[in-house]
Amino acid sequence: MHHRTKKRTNYGPWVRWFGRTAIRLCGWRLEGEKPPVDKMVIVAAPHNTNWDLFYTLLAAMGYGIPAVFTMKDAWFFWPLGPLFYWMGGIPIDRSKSGNTVGALADAFNESEKMYLVIPPEGTRKQVRYWKLGFYWIAVGAKVPILLASIDYKNRVVCLADLVYPTGDFAADFPKIREFYTQKVG
Repeated sequence: MHHRTKKRTNYGPWVRWFGRTAIRLCGWRLEGEKPPVDKMVIVAAPHNTNWDLFYTLLAAMGYGIPAVFTMKDAWFFWPLGPLFYWMGGIPIDRSKSGNTVGALADAFNESEKMYLVIPPEGTRKQVRYWKLGFYWIAVGAKVPILLASIDYKNRVVCLADLVYPTGDFAADFPKIREFYTQKVG
């Protein structure tokens, strides 16, 4: 994880109130509750627009989840870069092959609390296959995966089930895929 990324361990009641109020004023609603775990990978899909970050961060505040999130490194320029780091952004350089999965799994192991939001598409474009780093990060860190969606059709941010990955991708992934088949970006 980048050394400049701000990692919070909790949100106070005013931040939760602000997140819930802002989501409501935008015409959206929150469904589901924050699970009682201190570490998790949150799959935020579908990811089709830059507005996803705005709604994701407001929802995270409303749920009381002090999330860090992955984002394309090209967005970390002045003056947005310091803001994204402060909000919990982790720049990902997609042009280089590196051990991002291992580094993020290590960040979980070094943290008392950590909630990592990852858009599995890895881009806002329509993709045929997801990038599976979120799954392997969860396996490496031995943390659950929270299924979350941003449903623009119904204007709902939803937290659903926790999936505890076993390392057997073929057995685990159908549970994840099933949740996202009805979601509209």
